[in-house]
Amino acid sequence: MPSVLVTGAARGIGRTVALHLAKQGWNVIAGVRREADGERLSVEGSGQIVPTILDVTDEEQVTALDAALPERLDALVNNAGILLTGPVEAMPLDAWRRQLDVNVIGQVAVTQAVLPRLRESRGRVVFISSLSGRIATPITGSYNASKFAIEAIADALRIELSSWGIHVSLIEPAQVDTDMWQGAIEAFDADAQTMSPDHRTLYAEHLTGYRRMIPTSQRMAAPPSKVAAAVERALTARRPRARYVVGVGPKIQRVLADVTPTPVMDLVLRSALRIPRRA
Repeated sequence: MPSVLVTGAARGIGRTVALHLAKQGWNVIAGVRREADGERLSVEGSGQIVPTILDVTDEEQVTALDAALPERLDALVNNAGILLTGPVEAMPLDAWRRQLDVNVIGQVAVTQAVLPRLRESRGRVVFISSLSGRIATPITGSYNASKFAIEAIADALRIELSSWGIHVSLIEPAQVDTDMWQGAIEAFDADAQTMSPDHRTLYAEHLTGYRRMIPTSQRMAAPPSKVAAAVERALTARRPRARYVVGVGPKIQRVLADVTPTPVMDLVLRSALRIPRRA
């Protein structure tokens, strides 16, 4: 049976991917940050899931993967990630560092750690990216930056690793119905509190517009099972694609974004969030 490491497997997309692949007969090594989460996954995975403690930002835990992984590893699913919100100017630099450390540096660290095994197995690497890695939106600039970076890293890796027959694919959903989106309003309010009072006043209308849009985004969210199915295709297709866009709506959005002039796209996004044209 093939083996796969899934990072960020305790919840959301990662959890769904781990359980889905286990049902398809994969031996899943599930990266979690808490033992309790790993124990639950192990039970639900009917013996096909082996949890390992893995915070992708913890250098010692990433190094310890060498002892935790099976001798043969067939695939890596880089899923661990967080979403922090706020205007570029107003988001504290510590939050910027946290966003990029988890979503970018952590992904690279894990990939570097397991590539010797994937080179031996001629395995595959999958990154859970996002439509946010193709289209930047107000208030999510740091998250967009992290996903744009993942797109670039995957494109470079795809060519670099082709010499060893290692395929690299990106999965690009839009909103996904996970606990991250279900708790989006509370998370947004918490992020807003990290801003200075002056910035909260300065960007009050921007913040109000974004908060007002969250329920619409929640209603549009796709089930995580669709993302898991796309991951499975990327891992099993004879000729995997470079990108798998999840859902008809995101496919249409991506095409429209590619052909829409930048001033028009700016107007659309500004209008959607009711961002004032002049302060």
